[in-house]
Amino acid sequence: MSKNEIFKSIEEFRGHQVVKHNDLIQKSRYNLSLQEQKIVLYLISKIKPNEDCFHLYTFKIKDFCEVCGIDEKSGANYAFLKESIKKLSDRSVWVKSENEKETLLRWISEASINKKSGVIEIRLHRIMHPYLLDLKETFTVYSLYFVLAMKSKYSVRLYELLKSYQSLEKCEFEIERLKVLLSAETYKLFWNFQDKVLSIAMREINDYSDILASYELEKQGRKFHKIKFLIKPKYKEKFDESIRTWKNINKVLNKR
Repeated sequence: MSKNEIFKSIEEFRGHQVVKHNDLIQKSRYNLSLQEQKIVLYLISKIKPNEDCFHLYTFKIKDFCEVCGIDEKSGANYAFLKESIKKLSDRSVWVKSENEKETLLRWISEASINKKSGVIEIRLHRIMHPYLLDLKETFTVYSLYFVLAMKSKYSVRLYELLKSYQSLEKCEFEIERLKVLLSAETYKLFWNFQDKVLSIAMREINDYSDILASYELEKQGRKFHKIKFLIKPKYKEKFDESIRTWKNINKVLNKR
């Protein structure tokens, strides 16, 4: 395969879609590292529209690294991915249903990695079926491409939240609730949360994704209490915004 064919194949996979039920986005609490999130989203993007169960998804470490813009020649990738998959297998996610019942879900049911061949095999847990398979309504779709250049785990999580409310063009959260959804409760002081989480996430969302977002703050007494996000799709803005986004992403992913 020529270099042009390889590059075309990588670009094609980066354009694969991530499809999630909105409950998994809007009503869930989980804390995944940036690498763990990208592994999960990479797996979800491999799900075909007509699948009625999860297959054993097989891919090469090299392919994963190329798609995600990671230096595939680094000798640390095998150990790093092995550790990330191990942690992911131990992670779970709480999802709240309409009757306020919370269900504990697991991301993956089995995994193997072969150092010699560089092949990884992972199966998503069957308990995730209602949130990832055969979705007919209340789901969110976005291109894997728009999260690959992000460097903060909070950026990916906040992007998914805002994307799920895009049709409404706005959404509002109590700040303490937003911290829970982003697994950012350790930032007790608002200015610290704003500096370490919000500012970085908003910059990366506006630089690398398909939406433009801003926010307004509401006080209760002397403290900031609520945050209202305003969301616009970039294609309804100037076309050069989309061109700038593509350039920003490719600059990060293809810098190796």
